[in-house]
Order: sequence, then C-alpha cells, then structure tokens
Amino acid sequence: MAAPILVTGAAGFVGHATAHSLLARGEEVVGVDIVNDYYDPALKHARLATFEGLKGFRFERMDIADAGVVAELMKREKITRVVHLAAQAGVRYSIENPFAYQRSNLAGHLAVMEGCRHAEGLEHLVYASSSSVYGDKPMGGQGFSEDEPAASPVSLYAATKRACELMSQSYSTLYKMPQTGLRFFTVYGPWGRPDMAYFSFTQRIMAGQSIEVYGEGKMARDFTYIDDIVDGVIGALDHPPADGGHRVLNIGDSHPVGLMEMIETLEQAIGRKAEKIMRPMQQGDVTATYADVSKLHALTGYKPKVMLAEGLGRFVEWYRGYYGDAA
Repeated sequence: MAAPILVTGAAGFVGHATAHSLLARGEEVVGVDIVNDYYDPALKHARLATFEGLKGFRFERMDIADAGVVAELMKREKITRVVHLAAQAGVRYSIENPFAYQRSNLAGHLAVMEGCRHAEGLEHLVYASSSSVYGDKPMGGQGFSEDEPAASPVSLYAATKRACELMSQSYSTLYKMPQTGLRFFTVYGPWGRPDMAYFSFTQRIMAGQSIEVYGEGKMARDFTYIDDIVDGVIGALDHPPADGGHRVLNIGDSHPVGLMEMIETLEQAIGRKAEKIMRPMQQGDVTATYADVSKLHALTGYKPKVMLAEGLGRFVEWYRGYYGDAA
C-alpha cells in the first residue's frame, strides 16, 4: 500500500478539491489546516465535513509554520508525497497584515521543506505559487511564460510566493529534493474563497446590493475552474522532476477574460443585473493575468475543459444550495 499523501491547506478551496480527487482515485490522504479566520471559518468547517465517512482521509489541525509538528507528522505517517497548498492568501490583505504572510508563507514553506528533507524516500513536493510573481504587464501578445524573470512583484503576497520558489530552488540544489511550484491563475468555482471577486459579486447581487468594480473594469484575469486546476495539480504530482530537480509551471486557463465580461457572464448565471460602482485600481493589483501552459501540457497533457459561462453557472448553483437564493 502506498504511503498517504500529505495535503496542506485541506480546509481551503484548492486543498479541499485536491484531497477529494486523490481519495477518489484510491489514495490515502492526510489533510492539515490551521482553519484560521481570514474568511468565514464556517465555510472551511463545511468543506472538512464533506470528508466525513470517507475511507482513507485523516485530518489534523495544525500550524504548518511549527516545524517540529510538521516533521513529526511526516515521520509518523511515512509521507513521501506532499501537495503543499496552505498559505496566507490575498493581495490586498498583505498590505494590512504583512506579518501573517511572513509566518504562513515563508516560515510555513520552510517548515514543509525541512519535513521533506528529513523524510525517508521523498518522491515529490508540489507547492502552490502564484501568477502574481510576474508583476504587471498590459494585455496583448503571449501569455506569461515561466522563462520570464518574475523579479518585480507588486505586492508582499507576490514577493512571498516568489521567495518560496527561490527557497525551493536552493533546497533542490542542496539536497536533491524533487519539487514543482505551480503558479496558479485566478481559481474559481464551487466551495471557492469569499474574498475573490466573483464570489463577493454573487453575494452582493443576490442581496440586491451594488458591486464595486476596481480598475474601472479594465482588468482581465485568466479565470481557471477548480476541476481543471485539480487535474493540473495531480498531473504534476505524478510527474516528479528527474534527479531531484526543481521547476515552476503555470497552471491556468490561457483565455484571459475582461472583468466586465466576467460580470456580465455572472449576471446571466444569476438572472439579475448588478448595479456597478466604478473604482480606480487598488494597491497591489495587476492589470491582467494570462497563462502560457505549454510546459504543463507537454508534461501531463493538461488542457482546461470548463469555460467561464459553464463554470460560473456551476458556482451559482452551488452558492444557492449552500447559502440560499437571497443570501
């Protein structure tokens, strides 16, 4: 029997979905999460409740920045594969609470790497990076490529994610530790994060409230449906770098959508129009994100399947089921 896979951030959006997919294919999963209050903990507990009664899942509440606890867990469970998704998310929140990012993103990543370094027979550490490491550039031309320098982050959140990539590169060089960093591009879908625009817009439109549209609505994002993201995460996990190497790969949809088009698509899914208040760009935001996923496709056959209209339709259906129509 293969050793269980450690999934950090298992109460989070991507971690919850990834753990379910791994369980569905017969893997054992050890999920960990601190279950903090960055957004409504009730949603995180509801995600965890979906694992109740499922064979092969164990959960432990812990702070991944506690290196001793992480190392002890990995040793006890004989972990050889790790999907490290726990992090303090949010670009705007990093301006208000910078030290939360120091602990969760930097100390947490180091603690996981140290646990992996001392693990017996480590096969692969896959960890979440972010498209925000690229900084800002206008729309047009090709999408962001992994070969770009990613040297000008415009938020502390982005800087911590780039720092994690560099830390991983150093550990792979020093210890021949196979690692893959995945640069996520705007993940959305059922069980998503309430701090994301599509989620908060839905909440306000359902409640008959106006929405604030930043960047005068001129921003664009590479919205990527959660099922497609999970396919990419697990595909990457199954293809570790040779010889203990380190690599970073984009994981996105490769079809950037303007913010106003996203809102229009969401209005159609909800069946209501939104009253829009236009606002200037916020600190730390970027104009556009656009993934070149050719490297991930060549490695795993990754190809996004769910278009935005279908994905937002599924999200709205889930939202109504979870919160009710007038939430």
